[in-house]
Amino acid sequence: MEKNHEKFNQKAELLKNLAHPIRLCIIKGLLNKGQCNVSYMQNCLEIPQSTVSQHLQKLKSSGIIEGERKGLEINYRVVNEEVKRLIEVLFPEAKEE
Repeated sequence: MEKNHEKFNQKAELLKNLAHPIRLCIIKGLLNKGQCNVSYMQNCLEIPQSTVSQHLQKLKSSGIIEGERKGLEINYRVVNEEVKRLIEVLFPEAKEE
């Protein structure tokens, strides 16, 4: 057992930020599509734009995704390599979709 809990705290925090069905769906969708905007996600998920935005903010503040502004819209993409590997493990069928 390790005495330094910081590494475990960081991993637990990452898992907490992922531990919601909508956030998992957003990340899986972004990985499949590469990047997309809030309107596209809202239509796919069939949930209010404000709900999508709240989940995106949580993912963005934890360094899992980044947004790139193009005019009035922001396209989001997954930038955390560890999260990419986790999603591949959790959803091995995702590569086939």
